[in-house]
Amino acid sequence: MLMPRSWALTDVGAVRKHNEDNMLARPDIGLWVVADGAGGHDSGEVASGMIVEALSRLPATLGAGELLSGIRLTVSGVHAALREEAAKRGGNSMIASTFVGLMIRDKHFACLWAGDSRAYLLRHGQLQQITRDHSLVQELVDAGTLRPEDAERHPHANVITRAVGADDETLELDKVIGQIQPGDRFLLCSDGLSKTLSEQEIQGLLGVPDGVPPTELLIAAALARRVNDNVTAVVVEV
Repeated sequence: MLMPRSWALTDVGAVRKHNEDNMLARPDIGLWVVADGAGGHDSGEVASGMIVEALSRLPATLGAGELLSGIRLTVSGVHAALREEAAKRGGNSMIASTFVGLMIRDKHFACLWAGDSRAYLLRHGQLQQITRDHSLVQELVDAGTLRPEDAERHPHANVITRAVGADDETLELDKVIGQIQPGDRFLLCSDGLSKTLSEQEIQGLLGVPDGVPPTELLIAAALARRVNDNVTAVVVEV
């Protein structure tokens, strides 16, 4: 069995006063998570924290299929709980968070997500984004009305169309699965990182040989750019 190693780091960033990002590293079951409390909504850190706390309780005895089902059921349960709490608060309250999770078992990986927190795979020196943002600008790009290079500067670049705790009664998590190869490096990150560093910069920092942990390099580069959001990176190496 190919055993992964991992690094996880989060920072409040250069502008924000508190951190609404949360992360989870559970190599014991082969699960890593980044959750970013939705900006502009109530208690984003509560939402992201509930996701991570609930997933941290998954038992270590689950098989691969059971773990995948357990992740879906757990995140859906948090979604329902957040919607219920928002309803109690009344008005237009929303308590929501993005979610991206990576599961590695045996020779395979599965990635589940909702929102614009991303997963990347660095393989043989080439970086590939393996998630697709649930965001307004991504929909505009898909429709051909916005160029990809203009997406980050769009005035509605921060509007997400899917999140844990958001309006839809049932939560749909997208999924990508594939085989792992020795040397693969996966990156899970909040949009504070992906909107601050280019893919070329991420590729270079993620591929630095052993030495300084790649998460430290990525977060330091974002802070050097005065990242205006919380910033979180989880790196998993096969």
